[in-house]
Amino acid sequence: MSHSPDASSAATNGDARRRGGLYIVSPLYDWLLFLLPPVMALALGILISGSWFSDAEFEWAGYQHSPASLLIGVFIQAHLVIVFFRSHGNPQIFNAFRYRFVAVPLLLYLGMISSNWVLVSVSVLATFWDVYHSALQTFGFARIYDSKCGNDTAAGRRLDWWLNQWLYAGPILAGVTMIDHFEDFGEFDALGAAFFTAIPAYMEGSQQYYSRVVIALGSAFGIYYLFAQWRLARQGYRVSPLKVYLLASTGFVSIYTWGFNSFGEAFFIMNFFHALQYFGIVWAREQGNMMRLFRVHALPLGRYLALALFLGLALSYGLWVELLDASITSLWALTLAVSIMHFWYDSFIWSVQKQQV
Repeated sequence: MSHSPDASSAATNGDARRRGGLYIVSPLYDWLLFLLPPVMALALGILISGSWFSDAEFEWAGYQHSPASLLIGVFIQAHLVIVFFRSHGNPQIFNAFRYRFVAVPLLLYLGMISSNWVLVSVSVLATFWDVYHSALQTFGFARIYDSKCGNDTAAGRRLDWWLNQWLYAGPILAGVTMIDHFEDFGEFDALGAAFFTAIPAYMEGSQQYYSRVVIALGSAFGIYYLFAQWRLARQGYRVSPLKVYLLASTGFVSIYTWGFNSFGEAFFIMNFFHALQYFGIVWAREQGNMMRLFRVHALPLGRYLALALFLGLALSYGLWVELLDASITSLWALTLAVSIMHFWYDSFIWSVQKQQV
C-alpha cells in the first residue's frame, strides 16, 4: 500500500527526530565535545611531540614548565573544580545532599592538615581514583547513548562497566606508563613506610606477568562482550552507533597511548580529552543554574557572560594550583580535597541523579 505525501512526510520527520534524539545535546555539540575529543587529543599529542611546545622549558614562579605541561596542568585542575557547579551550584542536588557537600570536604581537609599520613594517603589515592573515574566517565556517556536508542537502562550495563575498566586501566597496568602511576607510592618515603615505598619496584619487576594476565583476560572478555552484544541484539536491543564509535575510538586511543606511549605524550593526550568532555557535559547540564548563580539570566547576552565566567573562574583556579607552593600543606591539602571531591561528587551525581545527565 502506498503512503500519501503527508504520511511520507510525517515518517521522514519522525526518522529525523529519532536520529536527532540519538545525541545528548546536538550532533555538532556531541561530536565536538564528547565523541571526537579522544581522537583529537591523540592528533594534538602527536603534533606537539618533540616540538618546542612540549620540550622547551621556562621558569615561572619558581617552577620549571614547558608550554604543554603548563597547559595540561591548568586544564586538569580547572576541570576538577567545576564539579562544584554540579554539586553546590545545582540547588536541586545541593538541597537534597547538604551533608555530603559541606561536612565531608571540611572533615577531609581537616584530616589532611592534621595528619601527614592522611595527606599522603589521599594524594596516592587520587592518582588511582582518577583512573577509575576516567573510565566511568566514558562508561556514563556510553550508557546515555545506549538509552537514547530506547534500550533498557539495565541491559548490558555490567558489561559496559567492565569493558571501560579494561579499556582504560588495562593498558596502564600492562603498558609502559604503569610505573608513572605506581611511583606515587614513593611519597610514603617521607613517613618511613617501607612497605608502601617498595610497591613501585615490586610492580616494575612483576609487570611482565601482569601484562600477560591483562592481555589474556582482556582479549577473552572482548570476545565475550561482542558475543553478549549480539545476543542482546537478538532480544531487541538497539545498537547505538554513537556508543560503538565512542568506545572503539576511546579504547584505541587508551591502548595505544597508555600502553605504548610512542610519542611520549600519554599524560597530555588522555587528560586533555577527558577534561574537554567534562567541560562539555557540565556546561550542557548546568548552564541554566550558572546563569542564575552569576545573576546574568535576565541579560540579553547572559548565556555568553555565564560561559565566560565559567571558563574564566575554572582556568584561573587551574593556573593558581599550577603556580602554588606545594610545600605549604594547607594549600596542597586544599587542592587534594578538590580532586577527591571531584571524583566522589561526579560519580555520585552520575549514578544517583540520572535525570541530571
